[in-house]
Amino acid sequence: MDTLYRILTWVLLRCYGLCGDFGLAIGLFTLLSKLVLLPISVWLQKNSIKMVKMQPEINRLKAAHFGDPDAIAEGQAAIFKREKYHPLASVIPLAIQVVLLMGLIGAIRACMGYDFVNMKSFGVDLSLVPSEGRGWLVLSPILAGLSAWAMCAAQNAANVLQSEQSAWNKYGMLILSVALSLYLGWFVPVGVALYWILSNLLAIVQLYALNAAINPKDYVDYEALEASKAELAALKSLGGKKRRLLGDAEARRERADYKRFFSVVNKHLVYYSESSGFYKYFKGGIEYLLENTNLTIHYVTSDPNDQIFELAKTHPAIKPYYIGEKKLITLMMKMDADVVIMTMPDLENYHIKRSYVRRDIEYIYQIHGVGSVNSALRKGALDHYDTVFCVGEHLKREIRQMEALDGLPEKKLVETGYPLLDEMTAAYEAAPHPEKAQKQILIAPSWQKDNIIDTCLEKLLDELRQTGHRVIVRPHPQQVRHQKAYFEQLKTRYAADENVEIQTDFSSNSTVFESDLLITDWSDIAWEFCYTTKKPVLFIDTPMKVMNPDWQKIAEPPMNIAARSEVGTVLKLDGLDRTAEAAEALLAQPEHYRAAITESLERHVYHPGHSAEAEGKYIISAIQKKIRERKESKTT
Repeated sequence: MDTLYRILTWVLLRCYGLCGDFGLAIGLFTLLSKLVLLPISVWLQKNSIKMVKMQPEINRLKAAHFGDPDAIAEGQAAIFKREKYHPLASVIPLAIQVVLLMGLIGAIRACMGYDFVNMKSFGVDLSLVPSEGRGWLVLSPILAGLSAWAMCAAQNAANVLQSEQSAWNKYGMLILSVALSLYLGWFVPVGVALYWILSNLLAIVQLYALNAAINPKDYVDYEALEASKAELAALKSLGGKKRRLLGDAEARRERADYKRFFSVVNKHLVYYSESSGFYKYFKGGIEYLLENTNLTIHYVTSDPNDQIFELAKTHPAIKPYYIGEKKLITLMMKMDADVVIMTMPDLENYHIKRSYVRRDIEYIYQIHGVGSVNSALRKGALDHYDTVFCVGEHLKREIRQMEALDGLPEKKLVETGYPLLDEMTAAYEAAPHPEKAQKQILIAPSWQKDNIIDTCLEKLLDELRQTGHRVIVRPHPQQVRHQKAYFEQLKTRYAADENVEIQTDFSSNSTVFESDLLITDWSDIAWEFCYTTKKPVLFIDTPMKVMNPDWQKIAEPPMNIAARSEVGTVLKLDGLDRTAEAAEALLAQPEHYRAAITESLERHVYHPGHSAEAEGKYIISAIQKKIRERKESKTT
């Protein structure tokens, strides 16, 4: 530091000799320091641009390995090495500024010892320190703080790297810089504060000059940056607000279940359920396994109130675990089991990945609907599954054609049928069906844009009132949640008509299966209703819900379209004035539709009445195969 003091004192005295005024000398010294350090500033600008240019790739790396900090750190280090990026480069200017500031304090004090140096500039003694009691000098630290605020504000807005930082980082740095400037400005000579003010103002000028000379927009793909930030933000928002309070029983429960899950070795079978409502799709297979094997069933759910926890109390072979959506990412990465069964599509495409620990896990997709997967799921939604439980032949044809279109290896397509449909049919056939004095029509739309409720519900109701039959509107629960006021208005409008009911209580499905005719659009309730009751469906041809833009590239038509005429009638939106006529025609032919729907069921659904058995037997055989393979690998 002594050497630095001598050098800076020499430079400051030479500036004083040129200017004849100590304030101007400090100004010239500040300008010279910026010019000398300009190459470092240029290098720092390029390094910052390099960092922001890499950020989309880093964000996608963080999204791909979300929840795995080791993989993220390793991948980020590889990117930095490839791009020759120096992560600590951004601290260099700050370090230089601190050293210069300390050196300048010593230089100004040294200049005070020379009789030939007049420390006054424009009537202000630059050697004075505000803290020594001269009240008007309080402007010195205030101006220093304001200059620091101006510089930080400019950096937050225009610095290529700082502008991409979080709000906490931006405003934290601003508060720190201003507070430090106010504090130091109170205890150092006014000349040092003058240097600090001029340095901050010149830094702002330099920032915009460098942006003009080396424009970040010429190097950074800001569209890709914003897209990657959105993707990462979506993952961070999973599971809602992060729980940190020690008193949060749910968080403690999740940690305990996570630990308990990995304390079990040699897991053969794991189910994952997004919420309690998905258990009905697994139920048939699980019950078959409970009755016919001694397998331990590990059941992971992201619903803390999942019904599986109550079921496990009477079935010791079921081991339930509550794992929230964020923690699930890590759990899936570390999964160790022979077979994993899920209803969640897009495995590997988004945040849920195949296991990094075991590459031989058989991932099975549990279909939870009778209709098409080609149009109803995103493109590539099933690409990373090994096996699909298929409801019927139409799904096998769809999936094989999709694989051929994209040049993918063939998955195992297991002819299981639809256990939920078997359960509903058995319950329906066991229930009493007393003769009704009045026919009942149920309107049950899907929940999608431009569904029946959005396009034509009131027109349908006005037409159906002519029939004299009882009409029940049973909207999707999500639509009720989002349009409560509208459904209250509907209830008020039809309150005087005893034949019209707007039903927003979903505690029972009795309304569905007691009806004589279903009116819907693209909801899968159509197939559950008609295949269970053998009663017809009137389809309103609203715009089709399509998740895969390439759905028409394969020859197999979606079953949702092809089988409509087998189980009922389709009405176009411009033909709604024929609603009453079409409904009466369907209701008048119960025996015809019973036969036609039975034939359709046998054509489109495997193993009616025995789907759970088909599903359970395959799971047993898959686990036995894994056990044999392990034994064989040990012997060899």
